[in-house]
Amino acid sequence: MILRETYLNKLRQLKNKNLIKVITGIRRSGKSTLLEAFKNELLTSGVSKKNIIFINFEERENLHFTNWATLYDEIIKTVNTDNSYYIFLDEVQLITNFEKLVNSLFAKKNIDLYMTGSNAYLLSSELATLLTGRYIAINIQPYSFKEYVLAYKEEKNNDRLFRKYFNESCFPEAVTISQNSHELVNDYLQSIYDTVIIKDIAQRYNLRNINNLHRIISFLFDSVGSYISPSNIAIELNKNSKKSISHNTIIKYLNYLTQSYILYAAPRYDIKGKELLTTNQKYYLVDLGLRNITTSNKYDTDLGHKLENVVYFELLRRGGKIYVGKNNDKEIDFVVQKPNNEREYYQVAYTVNDEKTFNREISAFNNLKDNYPKYLLTLDFDNTSINGIQKINVIDWLLQ
Repeated sequence: MILRETYLNKLRQLKNKNLIKVITGIRRSGKSTLLEAFKNELLTSGVSKKNIIFINFEERENLHFTNWATLYDEIIKTVNTDNSYYIFLDEVQLITNFEKLVNSLFAKKNIDLYMTGSNAYLLSSELATLLTGRYIAINIQPYSFKEYVLAYKEEKNNDRLFRKYFNESCFPEAVTISQNSHELVNDYLQSIYDTVIIKDIAQRYNLRNINNLHRIISFLFDSVGSYISPSNIAIELNKNSKKSISHNTIIKYLNYLTQSYILYAAPRYDIKGKELLTTNQKYYLVDLGLRNITTSNKYDTDLGHKLENVVYFELLRRGGKIYVGKNNDKEIDFVVQKPNNEREYYQVAYTVNDEKTFNREISAFNNLKDNYPKYLLTLDFDNTSINGIQKINVIDWLLQ
C-alpha cells in the first residue's frame, strides 16, 4: 500500500484540532484507505482501539443505518466523557440528514471527527451553513506521479514511467490491477465512470436524458486544457443533432460534473485588470485514463494538453487557487495564488527545442510588472534560468 503522505501530513497537523476534517474527492481516489492509514497511525501511537469508531456506510453491515438520530444514539452509547474519541464516518452523505448527525457529534468536546464524501454536495448542503468556520476540507485525487513511481519500484526509467502515467490511469486500484492484468483496467474505469455518472449525477438530480450527459462528457474529455464555454459546447453538439441541447442544460451539467469531482474547472483571470473573467474557462480531468473509455484516445497523442492536465493537479496538491491567466493578448497556462498572498506563473509545453516555440511560450511572461516566480515546464532535459524564468524538466519538478 502506498502511504499518501501529502494527505496524511495534513491529518497529522489537524489531529485534535477543534475542526471537522472533511475528506472529499472522486470515488475510488483513496479516501477510505487514507482514513484507515490514519486510524492505524493512531493505534500505533497508543490510542486504544475502543476509542476509535470507524463506520463505512457503503459496507453491507452498515446499510441499516438510515436514520441520523438512531445512528447518533448508537455511537454516543459507546462514548464516555472521561476519554477522547476519534470518529470516522466514511461516505457519510449516504445518511439522510447527515449534517444533523455531524453537527450533533461535533458538539461533544471529547470527539475528534473525520468524514469522507464523494461529491461536493457534502459541502454545498446545509452542512456548510451549519458548520461555517468549523470544518476544513481536504480534497484528495488519484496518485501523483511521485506516488505512482512508488507503486512501480521495479521500473527504474522515470521517462518511460511518465509516458505510462499520463496515458493510463492513476486511480490507486487501477494501478494495482494494471500490474497483473492491463485488460481489466478499462473495465474497472468503466465501473467508476458508470457509478459517478449514474449514481452521483443522474439519480441524484433525476436526469431524464442521460444520453445528452454522455455527449457533453465526451466533448469535455476530448477538450481537456482547451478554452470552453457553454455556448461553444452547444454549438458543437447541436451541429448534427435532431434534438438540441440548451445553454442552461449545459451549465447545469457542467456544475454536476465538477460537483462529482470528475472534472475540475480553472477560471480565467485577467492579470492586468485583476479580475476574474466570466467567459471561457478550462476543464481538467481527474484521471486521464478515463479518456480511454469515452474518446478515441490514442497512446502518445494530444501530449501538450495531457501534460497541462498533469501539471494542473500537481499544483492543486501543492496548495493555492489556480487560474488560467490572460496577460494583455497573451495567455499564461496557470496563475497560482498561494495562501500567503504570493503568486506563481507557469507555462507548460511538451518541448521548446525550436526557437519559435520557445519565444512563443516565454512571450506570455512579457510585461508582468511583479517579481513573482515564473516557470516554464517542459519534457526537455535541460534545467536552466533565462531572464528570470526558470525552465524545469516536468518530471524533475513532479518528483521534487
